[in-house]
Amino acid sequence: MRIRPLFLATLCATAAFFSQAEPLSGAAHDFTLKTNQGNNLRLAEQRGNVVLLNFWASWCGPCRQEMPKLDALYQRYQSAGFTVLGINVETDSAAADNLLKKIPVSFPILYDTDTRVSQSYQVDAMPTSVLIDRNGEMRQLHRGYKPGYEELYRQQIKELLKE
Repeated sequence: MRIRPLFLATLCATAAFFSQAEPLSGAAHDFTLKTNQGNNLRLAEQRGNVVLLNFWASWCGPCRQEMPKLDALYQRYQSAGFTVLGINVETDSAAADNLLKKIPVSFPILYDTDTRVSQSYQVDAMPTSVLIDRNGEMRQLHRGYKPGYEELYRQQIKELLKE
């Protein structure tokens, strides 16, 4: 099943109706995706780090708002063992590349052009973020974004970094 643009727009528009954060449990689904630098990145290689998977699209307004906030968190906590993996879910990565020229970020950007990874994480809102602990266990699910959510992310990241 491919995610259609209209369906994705609906995900973005309805994200505010979902609860903002939910606890999760279970092992994170491993995957390998191509980065915007042309390399392959495998989630399992991040074991030992706290990881925030952020599923986003270039046309999603809340995604655009959130990206600089995620980049600030990445820059602040990267040296402590934290990373953000920005996973673009569009079938054509050109729109993502254009957006990244306007809103540059320092964390890795990955392309899920066949939506296989977003489907495995049951992404049903834009943006969606999954917080994964150092052992590769999913701990928190965040659907949608409103200004201020990054403070909750920060608290959760700090807690996981202490474990």
